[in-house]
Amino acid sequence: MKTTLAKQGAAKQWYIIDADGETLGRMSVKIANILRGRHKPIYTPHIDAGDHVVVINAKKVKLTGKKNENKQYMFYTGWVGNERYRSAAHFREKNPAFIIEHAVKGMMPRNKLGRQMMSKLKIYAEAEHPHEAQNPIPYEV
Repeated sequence: MKTTLAKQGAAKQWYIIDADGETLGRMSVKIANILRGRHKPIYTPHIDAGDHVVVINAKKVKLTGKKNENKQYMFYTGWVGNERYRSAAHFREKNPAFIIEHAVKGMMPRNKLGRQMMSKLKIYAEAEHPHEAQNPIPYEV
């Protein structure tokens, strides 16, 4: 039995995911798998064989329980006493793309390849996006 490895530079597909009413964690796993290429039979961990993902309606993503008010994101400047906490409700108003990006980034490898894969993720708060020319395929979550 031979092992087949993915070739660098294979054609990338574009997928579009509507986050309206989708649960954050379950949707983020699907997005991370598409970005890494785990949905393809030629998946190779050390090659970027993943596809591009466009997420629309990011501000309508669903958080279960009381996570909208209770979930806290921490930011630390490195200076004493400069810890800042922001809730998911704060980001839903100011920057809804951060919630999805933060969840997906936590599921990606922590190296150059992971950062390269994250650059293929495009997140938009509303239903409009500038990627119509790429003919994205709707992906059912």
